[in-house]
Amino acid sequence: MLNSWVGYSTLLLFIIAYLLVVFEEKIHLKKSKPVVLIGCFMWMLIGIYEIKHEGGAHEFVEHLISEIGALFFFLLVAMTYINTLSSLNVFQALRAWLLSKGLGFRSLFWATGTITFFISPVADNMTSALLMSTVALAVSDGNRKFIVSAFINIVVAANAGGTWSPFGDITTLMVWTSGKVGTFTFCYLLFPALVNWFIPAFVMSLFLPKGKPTGSKETIAMKPGAKRCMFFFALTIATAVSFHQFLDLPPFLGMMTGLGYLMFVQYYMKKWGEKAFLKKMGLKEERRKVSRYEFFKQVEQVEFDTLLFFFGVLTAVGALSYVGFLACIGGGFYSFMGDTTANTAIGLLSAIVDNIPIMYAVLNMDLTMEVDQWLLITLAAGVGGSLLSIGSAAGVAVMGINRENYTFMSHLKWTPVIALGYVGSIFTWWFVTMGMR
Repeated sequence: MLNSWVGYSTLLLFIIAYLLVVFEEKIHLKKSKPVVLIGCFMWMLIGIYEIKHEGGAHEFVEHLISEIGALFFFLLVAMTYINTLSSLNVFQALRAWLLSKGLGFRSLFWATGTITFFISPVADNMTSALLMSTVALAVSDGNRKFIVSAFINIVVAANAGGTWSPFGDITTLMVWTSGKVGTFTFCYLLFPALVNWFIPAFVMSLFLPKGKPTGSKETIAMKPGAKRCMFFFALTIATAVSFHQFLDLPPFLGMMTGLGYLMFVQYYMKKWGEKAFLKKMGLKEERRKVSRYEFFKQVEQVEFDTLLFFFGVLTAVGALSYVGFLACIGGGFYSFMGDTTANTAIGLLSAIVDNIPIMYAVLNMDLTMEVDQWLLITLAAGVGGSLLSIGSAAGVAVMGINRENYTFMSHLKWTPVIALGYVGSIFTWWFVTMGMR
C-alpha cells in the first residue's frame, strides 16, 4: 500500500492536518476539527482500497479503537476530577496561600517550580502549568523579568514532573497502558526529571530581580466537600493502579470506578452537604438554578477539544501504521542510529512535533527495546518539548496566560540553558538504569 494511491493520499492528508494544527492560533480553527475529519477520511480511503482488493481493515480498526477508547475514558475521569477540585476552590486556596506568605521573587520562583514538579505527576503537566503560571502572574507585580523566568521554569518543571508517573502526561499514560513500563518502574525517571528541571532553574534563578512583590491578605477557603473529593481522587488513582497491577485489568476500568466514587460523593453533597453550606453562608435557600454540586456540570467543562484531538491524531497515526509508513520509517531509523541515539533524537523532535503522535508512532513500530530504552523515550518525548514554547501542551497553554511577556522568542533565549538540562537528564538516565542492561 505504500507505493499505491492510498499510501500517497494518506500521507498528504496527514501533513495537511498537522499543518492546520500548527497554525491553530493564526487561523482560529480548533485543533480537534482537522484531525478528527482527516483522520476518519484517511480510513475511508483505506476502506475503498481494501474493498477493491478484497481485503479488510476491520480487525485492525477494532484494536485501534479499543486502545483509543481506554485512554479516552481514562483522561475523561482525570479531567472531571480536576474540574471538580477547581470548582471547590482547591487550587484557588493554594494560590491565595502562596500570595499571603510575602515571599521574595527568588523564593516564589523556587516555590512555584517545586510545587509544579510534584503536582504534575498527578494532575497532569498542562493543568499544573496553567495553575502555577496563574499564581506566578498574580504575585509578579508586573515584573517582566520575573514573569518570563517563572513561566519557563513552570513549563520545564511541569514537563519534567510529568515523566516519572503514568498519570503525568498522555505519553506516559500510553507507555503504561501498552505494558512497556511497569507502574513503579517509572520512578527510575525521578532523578533524570529532577536534573532536567533543576539545571535550567538554577541558572535562571541567578538572573532574577531582587526584592519581593507586594503581599496580599486575600484568603480563599475550600468549599465543603473539597477534602472529601481530594481523598477520592487519590483513591481513584490507587484503584486504577490496583486494577492494572494486581487484577491484570485495563487501568481505565479503575478510573471509571473512581468516577463512580465521585458521582456518589456529589450526590451526597447535593442532597445534604449543600444545606450545611447554605446554613454556614446564612442563606435560607439556593439561589442558583444549577447546584454547585451537580456532577454533570463538571463533565460539561471537560476540555473536549483536547480529547477529540487525541482521538483524531491517534486515528490518523493508526492509518499511517496500517498503510506501512511507521514500520518502514521506524525500522530504518532505529537500525541506522541505534536505540539510545534514536530515542534521544526523537526527544529533540518533540520540541517541534507534538509528542502524542510521536509516541503513538513509536509504540506502533513493533520495536524490540528493553525497559531502559522505553524509559528513555518516555523521558525524552516528555522533556524535549520544553526546548521551545510550542513544544508541549504546557508551553502552549502558558503562552495564553500572559502573551505580552511570555512569547516564543522570550522562551527561545533560554533554550540553550534548557538544552543543558536535557543533556543532563539523558546522562542521569544512563546512570540510574545501568543495572537494567
